Amino acid sequence: MNGTHRFLLDLPDLWDQIDLSGNELAKVRAGALAATADPREKARINDMFRQAREVSRAARRHGALLAAGTATMYAEGLFMAYGMVFAVSTPEGQELTLPVLSAQMGVSSPTGAAPKDRHITAVRTPHVGQVARVTGTEVTRLTGDIDVELLTMHTMMPVPDRAGDFLVVTLASPNLPLKAEVFDLFDAITSTFRFVSEDGVEIGPDGRSPAA
Repeated sequence: MNGTHRFLLDLPDLWDQIDLSGNELAKVRAGALAATADPREKARINDMFRQAREVSRAARRHGALLAAGTATMYAEGLFMAYGMVFAVSTPEGQELTLPVLSAQMGVSSPTGAAPKDRHITAVRTPHVGQVARVTGTEVTRLTGDIDVELLTMHTMMPVPDRAGDFLVVTLASPNLPLKAEVFDLFDAITSTFRFVSEDGVEIGPDGRSPAA
C-alpha cells in the first residue's frame, strides 16, 4: 500500500518504540534472572527473551510501520508484550479474509491450523468506528526451529477514502495465564488508534476531521 495515512497510537508508559533485541532488553533480562534462583524460572525467562528478539526481527522483516514492546518485572513476575502496525491491501477482486491477511502480514502456523480459541468480532473503536477484530492463542513459526505461543489481537483499521486498504494493529504477549488481563490491555491500547492528517488533525471514518 503506497502513501499510507499517518496514524497515532498511545502506548502505556512502560512500553517503548525501541529495538527489543538491543541493550535495554539485555538489562531487563539480567534483572529478571537475578530476581529468581529457580532454574526452571530462569529457563522460562531466557525463553521469553529469546522470543522477544525473534518477534522484533520478524516485525522488521515484514515491514511493520510501528514496533514497540515492554519487558517489565513486577512483584508477580515478568510481563512481556509487543505491539506492531502493518499496512495491508486487499488483492484486487478478493476480500480481506484471514488467509489473505495472514499472507500479507507474514503470519505463519507450523500446522496451518487456526487457533482453537480464535474469535472474530466486530468492535467499535472511539476514533475509527466499527472494525473487525481477531483474537486467539497463536502458535507462530518465527524461525526454522522456534515456535512461539502468543496471545494475539489483530484489529483491522480501514484507511479512510482507500477502499481495500487497512492498517492492522497487532498486539501479542507470551504471558498466557494472564489472558483476560492481557486482552483488556490490548483493547485499551487499540482504542487509542486514530488516523491523522499531515498537520496532525484527526481524520474520521469518512475521511474528514470530526471537528469539520
